[in-house]
Amino acid sequence: MEKNSQHIHNPLLCKRETPHGTFPFDKITPEHIEEAIYEGMARENDEIRAIMENNEAPTFNNTIVALEQSGALLNEASTLMYNLQGVTSNKPLDEIIERLAPVIARHETDILLNEKLFGRVKAVMESYNAADEERKLLEETYDAFLRSGATLDPERKERFKAITAELSELTVRFSQNNLKERDAYEMLLTDEKDLDGLPASLVAQAAQLAKDKGKEGWVITLQAPLYRPFMMYSHRRELRKRLYLAYNTLCTHDNEYNNFDIVRRLVNLRMERAHLLGYKTYADFVLKHRMAGQTSRVYSLLDQLIENYKLPAEHELKEVDALARELEGEDFQMEPWDFSYYSHQLKVRLYDMDEEKLRPYFELSRVKEGIFGLANRLYGITFRERKDIPVYHPDVVAYEVLDADGSFLAVFYADLYAREGKQGGAWMTNYKEQWLNDDGADSRPHVAIATNFPRPLPDQPSLLNLDEVETFLHEFGHALHGMFSKVRFRSLSGTNVYWDFVELPSQFMENYATEKDFLRTFAQHYQTGESLPDEWINRIVRSRNFNVAYACMRQVSFGLLDMAYYTLDCPLTEDVRTFEQQAWKQAILLPAPDEACMSVQFGHIMSGGYAAGYYSYKWAEVLDADAFSLFKENGIFDRETATRFRNVILSRGGTEDPMTLYVKFRGREPNIHALLVRNGLEESVTLPSEANK
Repeated sequence: MEKNSQHIHNPLLCKRETPHGTFPFDKITPEHIEEAIYEGMARENDEIRAIMENNEAPTFNNTIVALEQSGALLNEASTLMYNLQGVTSNKPLDEIIERLAPVIARHETDILLNEKLFGRVKAVMESYNAADEERKLLEETYDAFLRSGATLDPERKERFKAITAELSELTVRFSQNNLKERDAYEMLLTDEKDLDGLPASLVAQAAQLAKDKGKEGWVITLQAPLYRPFMMYSHRRELRKRLYLAYNTLCTHDNEYNNFDIVRRLVNLRMERAHLLGYKTYADFVLKHRMAGQTSRVYSLLDQLIENYKLPAEHELKEVDALARELEGEDFQMEPWDFSYYSHQLKVRLYDMDEEKLRPYFELSRVKEGIFGLANRLYGITFRERKDIPVYHPDVVAYEVLDADGSFLAVFYADLYAREGKQGGAWMTNYKEQWLNDDGADSRPHVAIATNFPRPLPDQPSLLNLDEVETFLHEFGHALHGMFSKVRFRSLSGTNVYWDFVELPSQFMENYATEKDFLRTFAQHYQTGESLPDEWINRIVRSRNFNVAYACMRQVSFGLLDMAYYTLDCPLTEDVRTFEQQAWKQAILLPAPDEACMSVQFGHIMSGGYAAGYYSYKWAEVLDADAFSLFKENGIFDRETATRFRNVILSRGGTEDPMTLYVKFRGREPNIHALLVRNGLEESVTLPSEANK
């Protein structure tokens, strides 16, 4: 981009007067971001040139630290750009990202393929006897060059560059296609009979959405707060089928959003990149930097879960099917769009447990207070809303987080409501990582979580179900991991850890969702102030393992699909649907119709960083259950145990091997016993120890 007279007015290129140097979102345009990225690349090129032209012998400080500190503006601007795409996608920003993604990828690849720069890094690696965090940074920096093709010959380096640029472009297109086609769909209901079975809260949401769109009736979309409860409660089977097929055929249609070719291309490019680097498969390349270490251990975990959870899962499915036949007749054939509905009916029958009735007790602001209160009780931290911190959307609330001693800990952004232009699901991200400045001053992080909870209505606040409370706790666990970071180097801070370790802090927090003593701290009826009755809390606890095996098999099926794609050692040429059906058939209990396809909307493994890593959720589940068992022994609010968890796990980022950190916290390596106890299967499951190493 050509510099112009507006350059000096770009808020990304000026000193910030905002609290804690936060982004002045209200003043930033997509054009500002584009300009800052080009300026950031130019500055980083100058910084890299200075490292290479340094006449002094390569040292840790003049090469490794200098490289770590380079590219600050580019990192900041690109982080902002990609974060905003997930929460406020719009045409100008999308167009800029499509243009810039491959440009940034080529820029970064050029640095990592620079022979002279790599020579200096290699010299430090061979001569400097670093310790602790310095050793970790040195190893990670050196390995980043190796994994980016620094030792390839010139011809292969050029091919590596081309692959990296194309992957960057394709992942953006994959995500945008999903978002655009999801947001384009709506099911307009005009007959009150089509509302049969739907809870009042869902009807009100659908009516408000129709009104917002200038339509008469009720609008159901594919966003989670509408889709999930509709599938669970609607008595109208034909409408459940219509909505299910709309959701599960996203990006399969003959239009501009079709992702079939993109899936094949992403898989094949990643395989080719792994081959260039000397790995047989992309999974082999990825797992070198994971706790699992190798594909055999991933498959060992998945296979043993199938062996021990599949029969209980089949039993669970049979129970749901039996109820459906009892209600509908013996000729009834269960289909995927029926499972949530009849599963819910069974849960109500077995436990007198209708989660919709819990919503009035889980008003979002009270849930937030409860989760903030939990953090205060465990770690002593407090959250103070700051209306003077700019935000990127009116939905977002910004907080200043203070440590137990009153010192500033972090900025926290909570973006909790569903809306058009926002990616589905839930996630945590950073707008600024934590690090120590050269003078030792602690530069604290700016952390955000994004969820898709129901929006408030004119006469009703946002009310959550138990799954959404768990989601809040999950993402908040990631946020704590980022907020508590206290390391020297940015690239090792916060959640910059192995992917099969990163879910430990998040899944650990989910345990509190079914703890009586936690629920009693905030679960009160939003109208009457009545506390959630003890009997209802007991039902929540008793029902926590309802269909737990079926849910496990669903996760295993996703893990199998992921590994099938990324253990390929020759190009994927077959039909994506056919490949998918074969890949996960071991774990599928209720087959989807032929027209459905998960792969074309499976953002985790195609565009979200979990390629050859989806197994991480189950891997981390072993860790989180084992870790929480110590809290159960000492007290779920025990400050001493929490302090050790913070200091040994949450604050250390990627400065040490994850297993080393875990053993320091727990006093031993993890085992699966606690997970089995939690799932009520302790008598039937024995996983091999290698699956937990």
